[in-house]
Amino acid sequence: MARQPDAGVLVANAPCSYGAFEITVGVDPRVPDAKEMLDRVAGAGYSGIDLGPVGYLGTSSDLGKRLSSRNLVLAGGYVPLPFSDPEALEAELNYLDSLLDIFDSCDAGPVPPRPTLADAGSADRRAAPGQAWRRKDLGLDDNGWKRFAGGVARAVDRCRLRNYEPTFHHHLGTYVEAPWEVERVLELTDVSLCLDTGHLFAGGGDPVTGLRDWSDRVNHVHIKDAHRRVLDQIVADGAPVEEIWRRRAFCALGTGDANASEVVSTIADIGYSGWLVVEQDIYPDRPGFAAQAAADQVANRVWLRERGL
Repeated sequence: MARQPDAGVLVANAPCSYGAFEITVGVDPRVPDAKEMLDRVAGAGYSGIDLGPVGYLGTSSDLGKRLSSRNLVLAGGYVPLPFSDPEALEAELNYLDSLLDIFDSCDAGPVPPRPTLADAGSADRRAAPGQAWRRKDLGLDDNGWKRFAGGVARAVDRCRLRNYEPTFHHHLGTYVEAPWEVERVLELTDVSLCLDTGHLFAGGGDPVTGLRDWSDRVNHVHIKDAHRRVLDQIVADGAPVEEIWRRRAFCALGTGDANASEVVSTIADIGYSGWLVVEQDIYPDRPGFAAQAAADQVANRVWLRERGL
């Protein structure tokens, strides 16, 4: 599939940078409300925003107005699905439909929003983040990969029937985390790739190498920075994936070890055009987290602007 229109690089932010994502929205009362979130993102100078959990930022009846009043457009929306379990997948596809309904209700920007498909993972994988690059026993077997590829194809077809070109997000704690697992997805399917620099770094890969090696399949980029020592300690402790966010493994751009500056240079080198979504996932669990998150996202936008984005 074509990567995307030549619209240049468009910079978006995401609710997870403010503590709002699938495991906190509707659970933790400290999560910012939707209007505060949108005001923060617009005020920091971003052009777009990721949807976050369906219904969090708004519904089909009101989100379009909320976005347009702040000069924001949707960049994408994250959809975790149990691809290797056909029966469970069937029950979850309505979530994808709900996301696409919201996409339909909002004005499209220069690049349409990306349905960002990801594996839902498993208890075993969530208990061992950052280990699959050297432990292939944590991965799917051949039959599991066959089911996985079939599940991805179903979701991809569903998106394309609605005139949206999806992207696949590798993610810690899922069956597509390590570089070898990303390679398997690219081999078995025709879905394009959302390259997440922080998740690839934490999963045993190099973001710059990934951008270069997979450039012909990358149609969406999530940019993160990360602390190597924090990630290594999580692995050493055998801690679950939630500790990635609790321990603030993801940090402000340019302050970690994930080669963020070289990532930006490589994005230009490969001629990438499309959304660059800034993510700095955190739990809303520390005093003053909201003010710090807001300050970090302003700093991240300034950091990118200083590098021509």
